[in-house]
Parts: sequence; structure tokens; C-alpha cells
Amino acid sequence: QALQDGAAFASPGHTEFLAALDGGSDVVMMLASERLRVVPATIHIPLKDVPTALTAESLESVLRITESALKEQFAVANPRIAVAGLNPHAGEGGKMGHEEIDFIAPLLEKLRAAGMNLLGPLPADTMFHAAARARYDAAVCMYHDQALIPIKTLDFDKGVNVTLGLGFIRTSPDHGTAFDIAGQGIANPSSLIEALRMAARMSPS
Repeated sequence: QALQDGAAFASPGHTEFLAALDGGSDVVMMLASERLRVVPATIHIPLKDVPTALTAESLESVLRITESALKEQFAVANPRIAVAGLNPHAGEGGKMGHEEIDFIAPLLEKLRAAGMNLLGPLPADTMFHAAARARYDAAVCMYHDQALIPIKTLDFDKGVNVTLGLGFIRTSPDHGTAFDIAGQGIANPSSLIEALRMAARMSPS
């Protein structure tokens, strides 16, 4: 908001801004820590716009970019990716929404047949306890808060925002700018330190 109001910043967030700088690349936002990696399939849009913005084509791109990054930048040889449903209970067999039946499940079946290791579509409310997290290397969720609430609850101080799909490595803290404490010398640097460490690990040796 500060950038848009004060400097006519045209992008809704860093992820979209960096994609534009990189020539309009298809990019993915990942929040990562030692305890969890999450990817929102849609990012900085109102919740009411998610069902329209989410398509089989866009979700496939997110899944492919995520799998590639896990292999190439996180050294996960055979990535296991859990995929959340859009609706409560992953649609409850069509009783709570049809996106899972209409295109999410068919897409996952197609990609499994092509060799991807995918779980889902899963109810988001049962994906993030410890036993569930042990079954996958990253979770792809359908919208911003569905992905970011779990990781910020589990590991707020050490979460890192990673932009996947760029031609360069980009990491940052997982939180905002905290204008309310700026200049007071009391900000916690843990997430910034973790972002620098992750960028170093992701860099080619």
C-alpha cells in the first residue's frame, strides 16, 4: 500500500514486480522453513476473485515450477507435493464446491500419469499437522492465506519468501515491513538471516 500510494507502484507485491523485471516470467511464490514449504497457486488477489483466477492451466504451471525448483534448488530428488482443494473438505464430493471435481483432480491425475508425485486434492484443514507434513516436501494451496497461515503459525521468525521460476535467486523475509517499529532498533532479524542462508544454499556451487 505504501508503495502504491506513495510511488505509483504498479505491482501488487514483490513476486509480480520481479517477474516483470525478469521479462514476464511465470513465477511462483514459496514460503519455506525447515518445518514446511508452501506455495499459493494464486497470490495477491481478493478472495472473491480466486475461483475465477484459478484454472487448470495456471495450476499446472505452478506445480511444474514447484517440482523443478525442489529438484534443482532444494536438492529433492523425487519431490512429493501435496495439493490442497479450494473448498472446505476438498469439496466434499461436490457438496461444497465443484472445482476439485471439475479440474483439480483431473489435472493431478494427468500429472501423476506423467510421473509427478502428487497427493490430493486434500482438505486444507488436515494438511499441516506434524504427521501430515511428513508425507510431502511442499504443499501447493489454492490461495494466499490457505498457504501462509500454516507456515507463519509454525515458524514465523524463520520463514523465508522465495520466488521460484526467475532467472536469478531471490529470497526475502516472510513478513512485512513493520512500519510501526521502524527506526527503533527492536525488529527481529531472524527471517532476514534465514533468507540470506537460504539464498546461499540455493546458489550454484
